[in-house]
Amino acid sequence: MPKYVFITGGVLSGLGKGVVTASTGLLLKSMGYSVTAIKIDPYVNVDAGTMNPYMHGEIFVTEDGGETDLDIGHYERFLGIDLTKKHNITTGRIFYSVITKERRGEYLGKCVQIIPHVTDEIKKSIKEIVRESGSDIGLVEIGGTVGDIESLPFLEAIRQMRIEEGVENTLYIHVALSPVISTGEQKTKPVQHSVNELRRIGIQPDIIIVRSSRELEEENRAKIALYANLPPQAVFSDPDVDTIYRVPLLLHGRGYTRYLANKLKLEYREPDLSRWKEFVDRFAHANKVIKIAMIGKYTRIRDSYLSIVEALKHSGAWNNVRIELEWFEATDIENRRLHLEDILYYDGAVILPGFGRRGSEGKIEAIRILREHDKPVLGICFGMELMVVEFARNVIGLTRANSSELDPNTPYPVVDLIPSQRGIREFGGTMRLGSYPIRVIKNTEAWRIYGREIVYERHRHRYVINPSYIDLLESNGLKISGWSLEENYPEFIEIENYKSIYFGTQAHPEFKSRPLEPSPVYMYFVKKILETKKVL
Repeated sequence: MPKYVFITGGVLSGLGKGVVTASTGLLLKSMGYSVTAIKIDPYVNVDAGTMNPYMHGEIFVTEDGGETDLDIGHYERFLGIDLTKKHNITTGRIFYSVITKERRGEYLGKCVQIIPHVTDEIKKSIKEIVRESGSDIGLVEIGGTVGDIESLPFLEAIRQMRIEEGVENTLYIHVALSPVISTGEQKTKPVQHSVNELRRIGIQPDIIIVRSSRELEEENRAKIALYANLPPQAVFSDPDVDTIYRVPLLLHGRGYTRYLANKLKLEYREPDLSRWKEFVDRFAHANKVIKIAMIGKYTRIRDSYLSIVEALKHSGAWNNVRIELEWFEATDIENRRLHLEDILYYDGAVILPGFGRRGSEGKIEAIRILREHDKPVLGICFGMELMVVEFARNVIGLTRANSSELDPNTPYPVVDLIPSQRGIREFGGTMRLGSYPIRVIKNTEAWRIYGREIVYERHRHRYVINPSYIDLLESNGLKISGWSLEENYPEFIEIENYKSIYFGTQAHPEFKSRPLEPSPVYMYFVKKILETKKVL
């Protein structure tokens, strides 16, 4: 019988429940147990695909084409496994399933209610995912904050699961904030109220993890334990750290792993965290610095590009480099609110993904000045598409060249809608999504990156380089160095004889980057920046 670990959050969102969930999974997996992880999001959207990054942060894409919450990315990176679209459960998905069953008459004329029909569907989904993964342990993070009306059906479902699965097969972890106020005092009252709200719902937490800007004071640990009806050893401090990848090491050093095993009646095996510790040590003791300009249109919310940031961190650590990022809002470039030449101060630049017209001309201007000065450039998805537009305009001379997404009336649509996307009216889950094979051309930068003919990367796009312009682009020096194996769309671009690296990818290689197995694209990009710095 599998065991279930439920992680809830209190006081406010954005505390780091996803990192706690991922860290818990890493520790259990390092003991030799098979682990999977599920994120529950209480919003009524079926998935995260139609959400604005300012509202939700990054949309993480799974191998099977799921558009999911960014915490799925944390789980994959920490656990080193591929999850599926099923692993992100939403209210919309649950209600959609229940209503579909009701329309088919599966409830035999009953009055369909939150309890038992919706809660039964939630429990069924959780159990099905864990069973299909064949895991010993399923981690289930409940998004949002205890007290939110949207979360109540999910909290009720996991309350029922303790009764059905047994105390030895279920564990409740509550993550809450202990703020430090301006006087320097660390306050525990928010944690107490949060736990009380959880208990009012019928859930008594087994473990409390206290987030704070600094270490939890022993007096406060005792106070939280007393009011939460727990022993002090069930309360763990999780202060701010230099990198999220330190969290599992920090928790393990405080006895968290052994306490988990004891509560779940698991045989304790000392976890092998040697490689993870090596990665964290490399991250902390990097003896070189490179500065990278991040050019995008959602830069005010850095979580919009979370996987790219993490992929750069992974590559930096294994190259002995500390990477410093500076964020450039593309609309500020477009509106001349900053000096374009400032970008040249940095060692390299990433042209970030996104959709829509806003900020696109700012990105194109940034690409132009970077290319003209032979700076290292990496373009991701929409970033790559704009690299093609810039090249067509400023190298070939097609001054009105554009993507048909941005200008439907452009005379030179060098980037155009995928034919299969024409006529699609629904936006959710209809893009070219998930992992696709790419054929890499030999004797190119792409080949030096991957070193093999067929590679798989994840995608999320509707537009591609227009096949009608490929001969013209290539005859002027823009090389197509990777092609989609099935549809024969251009996947990678580069400029022949570029002094550093000028590389664009239609895919999102950051989604497959892991701390212990960095993305080849980002590893190569960082290495080329280091080589360029050495020459200069």
